[in-house]
Amino acid sequence: MEIRIGIQNVSREISFETDMSKDDVVEKVRAAVNDNANLELTDNKGGTVLVPAGVLGYVEIGDASARRVGFVAG
Repeated sequence: MEIRIGIQNVSREISFETDMSKDDVVEKVRAAVNDNANLELTDNKGGTVLVPAGVLGYVEIGDASARRVGFVAG
């Protein structure tokens, strides 16, 4: 699943893939915002992304489906 995080006053977003479920991501974002704590997510390579909740602009949770690769005959 692709996650994109926008940071206030920063033009680039943080984008990464994770094996976490959508519900887990939503729960972690809500908890971080409610507690004014760090949002801590794990990417699919075992890395950790930490973002202070106070600077979050948005968190976009992508589709859980696999990406398609191929060509269309036309």
